[in-house]
Amino acid sequence: MLQDRYIYPAIFDYADDGISIEFPDLPGCLPCAHTTEEAVKNAKEALGLHLYSMEKDKDYIPEPTHIEKIKLEPNQVIVLVEVWMPLIRDAIENRAVKKTLTIPKWLNDLAEEKQINFSHTLQEALRERLGVNAYK
Repeated sequence: MLQDRYIYPAIFDYADDGISIEFPDLPGCLPCAHTTEEAVKNAKEALGLHLYSMEKDKDYIPEPTHIEKIKLEPNQVIVLVEVWMPLIRDAIENRAVKKTLTIPKWLNDLAEEKQINFSHTLQEALRERLGVNAYK
């Protein structure tokens, strides 16, 4: 079952050349940053995208490790990162996708003359054809 909210511990590893971020429970989710503020922002974004991909792939999403069980080096700190998945899902699923299509020149000329919004018209036609009444 999909969750709306996830909170995972992230290890911020401070080095001279920046901050690397690791989520112990989510291998492959490895953002980085130059400042702590940027690290928090990047960690949140990376976590949301990673979890969204796992949901779409129907991968098992593990329970977060309790922070007291995580061993740290002197240059590391734990930051709890929270994501609200309905916002992330909505942003990804409703983003604009560029499509290239071909229509006859006479139809293009007529539509431009009538100042038809091609994108809006295509969306309306697709919703009608697919029986989708509302915007997602």
